[in-house]
Amino acid sequence: MHVDRPATGTAINQSLHDVAEALRHNLASVILGKEEAINQVMIALFSSGNILLEDVPGVGKTTLAKALARSLDAEYNRIQFTPDLLPADILGSSIFNPQTGQFTFRKGPVFTNILLADEINRASPRTQSALLEAMTEQQATIEGVRHPLDAPFVVVATQNPIEYHGTYPLPEAQLDRFAMRLDLGYPNAENELEILYAQRQAQPLENIHPIAGCNALLEIQRAVREIGVERSVGQYIVDLATATRNDPRIRLGASPRASLMYFRAAQARAFIQQREYVVPDDVKSLAVAILSHRIVLDSKARYKGQERAAVVNDIVSTVSVPL
Repeated sequence: MHVDRPATGTAINQSLHDVAEALRHNLASVILGKEEAINQVMIALFSSGNILLEDVPGVGKTTLAKALARSLDAEYNRIQFTPDLLPADILGSSIFNPQTGQFTFRKGPVFTNILLADEINRASPRTQSALLEAMTEQQATIEGVRHPLDAPFVVVATQNPIEYHGTYPLPEAQLDRFAMRLDLGYPNAENELEILYAQRQAQPLENIHPIAGCNALLEIQRAVREIGVERSVGQYIVDLATATRNDPRIRLGASPRASLMYFRAAQARAFIQQREYVVPDDVKSLAVAILSHRIVLDSKARYKGQERAAVVNDIVSTVSVPL
């Protein structure tokens, strides 16, 4: 398929692409054989989106999140979500100082650049919701006072499948704030053997060094916003989102927030591929990662055993692609 370059494209900054390639190399050195998942993590990061890694325990979700944090010379905090975790443990709270007779606000771990929310679905919905405002508006309102968060701010959350003991399903409002939901899956036999020998003496994660700081990441995020998008391609994104709202198998379709994140993710994919413009294949390739966690199937579709990813793929196959 041939697509003419839009006039709104931006000149490619090679130094920013060098940073992107260095980041890819860092992630690939600790997560073997998962090139597509690494690409999608980078797309979410460069489009200023939050990332949800969902899979069975032990496949490298936390390792990938840590590698991403260590690759950037940015502030990084980790929260282990547990059933007894409280919202104040995330946001912070006021501590009374008996010497001064005043309350002093002590910031919680949410005040960082990259926040690893490990096993987020092990905490109660009340605690999960403490991140809603931060993930959308990059601020936290605590005891009536608004506290802005430093840029960049990205939440990388991991969760186990909800069938596992001691987990709570994430509410739809929170799922909608994750730009992408990814799964790593088990490695193939060859890569699993390489993992054994790569960690024979030390964890490869220890060899990860920062390749860029916050300013470089912010520059990349600004460059991504300048990637050209033909109006017909933007309409294609809207058509896909609209199709999820009209499909009889779907009880809750994608929101306008999903369309906006979809738009930005398509720009980020074009940036990673060193293009100055988005093509329809950028949109098609991201459909499952962007849309599947946002839709809610109706009871009949669930009873028939239909999967959300399969429904999204069916929708992609029926919506007309712009030429």
